[in-house]
Amino acid sequence: MKQVAWITGGSRGIGLATVKEFLQNDWTVIVLTRNLDPLSGLKEEYGPNLELVVYDLENPIQTNLPSYSVDVLIHNAGALVNKPMVEMTAQDLQYCYSVNVFGPYMLTQRLLPQLSDNAHVVAISSVGGVQGSVKFPGLTNYSSSKGAMNVLMECFQAEFADSSQWSFNTLALGAVQTEMLSEAFPGYLAPLKPEELSPFIYNFASSAGQVMRGKIIPVSLSTP
Repeated sequence: MKQVAWITGGSRGIGLATVKEFLQNDWTVIVLTRNLDPLSGLKEEYGPNLELVVYDLENPIQTNLPSYSVDVLIHNAGALVNKPMVEMTAQDLQYCYSVNVFGPYMLTQRLLPQLSDNAHVVAISSVGGVQGSVKFPGLTNYSSSKGAMNVLMECFQAEFADSSQWSFNTLALGAVQTEMLSEAFPGYLAPLKPEELSPFIYNFASSAGQVMRGKIIPVSLSTP
């Protein structure tokens, strides 16, 4: 039986590259995303190995989820509002925290009955959310929400450390050339492309849960 990976935000950037990596390694992949169009070609190529689900992390309880088991769950979807702190609205904060914190919390909770015995839950976060790292004006809501995600995964590990063999870890990424990076740092050229990082994410998600739990791992060649 094939192993099953669930990936949020798999329609572009790091998420799309990671979806391709799992498919190429003969996994079944469940993609939860608001935009299915970029995945149509992959669906034609991989057929039943790829399941596409329209899923909005801001309104997660309104979507029925497939009944596949969960060997790997990657919280990749992210939201960013680049705006000075004094101009930030409650709606801006709600948007960022809904996608980056509340959505992953509720999705993990919903999928608990489907987690396999040695499931690995991985959050794709940011080095900007790591305590003591360089912070940037305009990214208050993004970096603080990623900091919350980092601690959230540590808390999940504490919740289930004695009752399961599940692993919860975070990859705190540095600069990768994505649309979101362009929103945060217009004109900046990152040293890594998503397809250069996705093999690492695949290897980490598929094997690191056997040797580490509740960890926040910085993965960065550079931070703008």
